[in-house]
Amino acid sequence: ISEPNGYTKKKMAKINKNGELNKSTTSRSSDELPNIIVVQLESYFDVANAEFFTTSEDACPNLHNLYQNYSSGYFKVPSVGAGTANTEFEVLTGMNLRYFGPGEYPYKTKLKNQVCESAATAFSAFGYGTHAIHNNGGNFYSRAKVFNNIGFDSFTSKEFMNILQTTENGWSKDDILLTHIKDALDSTEQEDFVFTVSVQGHGNYPTEKVIENPKITVTGAPTEEKNNAWEYYVNQVYEMDQFAGNLVKMMEERGEPTVLVFYGDHLPTMGLEAKDLKSKYLYNTNYVIWDNLGLQKEDRNIPSYQIMADVMDRLGLHSGTVFNYHQQRRQTKDYLKDLELLQYDILYGDQYVYNGKPPITEGHMQMGIKEVTLTDLVENLDETYSLYGTNFTKWSKVYINDEKQESTFLNNTRIELPDSKLKDGDIITVSQVGSSNTIFRTSREYIYMDGKILEYTDEVKEQKNSAKMDGDQQKTENAGQSGEQQDQNNKEEKSGQQ
Repeated sequence: ISEPNGYTKKKMAKINKNGELNKSTTSRSSDELPNIIVVQLESYFDVANAEFFTTSEDACPNLHNLYQNYSSGYFKVPSVGAGTANTEFEVLTGMNLRYFGPGEYPYKTKLKNQVCESAATAFSAFGYGTHAIHNNGGNFYSRAKVFNNIGFDSFTSKEFMNILQTTENGWSKDDILLTHIKDALDSTEQEDFVFTVSVQGHGNYPTEKVIENPKITVTGAPTEEKNNAWEYYVNQVYEMDQFAGNLVKMMEERGEPTVLVFYGDHLPTMGLEAKDLKSKYLYNTNYVIWDNLGLQKEDRNIPSYQIMADVMDRLGLHSGTVFNYHQQRRQTKDYLKDLELLQYDILYGDQYVYNGKPPITEGHMQMGIKEVTLTDLVENLDETYSLYGTNFTKWSKVYINDEKQESTFLNNTRIELPDSKLKDGDIITVSQVGSSNTIFRTSREYIYMDGKILEYTDEVKEQKNSAKMDGDQQKTENAGQSGEQQDQNNKEEKSGQQ
């Protein structure tokens, strides 16, 4: 981004109103703070808005019910058919993509290597635990780096999931997310902000019929190929809707104060035109805000960069420089012009708005909620090993003395080692490994001794070192004794010669 006209320290002080944007305040007491769960549904929009095909039954009954009873409307996003990470960027930072370079993905450029405040840091200011969850690879769109740089406490990617259900296209189904949202909520004593990115609705959409007995059939698309593609998509939407309904049910049963936001990141990659949609606008998806707090229903259309500020405002939460700016300036003159200056100052400029006290200076994120543990190792009759433990996934890789082993994942408690050879003192670890052999997280160290594995604690290390010292001393004594014996032999040999 080139420097906008009028960017000066004095102008930024005026925009900040003597530090008003840097404050974190709330009218709620700490025990009234709700969980905030935001769910970005991949390629989702309400298919009832399509003008040119019909479905055999309602494809999203749960979300339609939510639309009728809770705050909802169109959700204006920055891209069509792709660009998931840019909608995500706008939601999490409150920044508007229109002020970046054409085609830029800040996840791949600026945020990959630079810290930046976000919804995670804003909620952290109130003591929230902050978690990101995505049932796709941790390196996709550099999320593992980005989520760390924007202040999340944890990120659970597919490398930490036992994904058993996939679409005919091979994408993870979204129902797996329920378990990991629950784990995130259970991992802390306090309230949590959980940002969840789904993947089930991802393209491409097959033009041949791949679902044998579809729950919902589609008619009316211009060609059989298009009809097949839409039928596949609609059935993914139906299952995404079931996930949404199950998540609401789960939160109702937990009974904790909660606000739950669902929205679509962009329209599907289907060559849609404005005339195909009731809204006549290609940058609209849909959103809804469910809560169990009794919030008043307020329907309106909203751009993705304003949604987080809007949700926080309804709850009486005021935190985060950009979110505070939206709450204070949304209906005022020069709102967008000054937003451009604010974004430039934070990401590219001199950060005058922070007055030397930025809300984040480095990341602290942990990958995954639950750690892998090892409980047993059994040598089989064929001289292979079975490694037992907890929280294994098919992305769990075994290392012996830091060397990666050939392994076969059987289930979340067992991994087979067909070619490994172990000896006393070998150190065993298990790492969750993503694309490009990225090691996201490694278990504690375990030591192999006498056919068993033990956690390699300081006490065990001390015992091992003590045993080694005893062994070294014995070797020294033996060497000494051997030397004395040799001297005696030499004397006897010399005497014999005489």
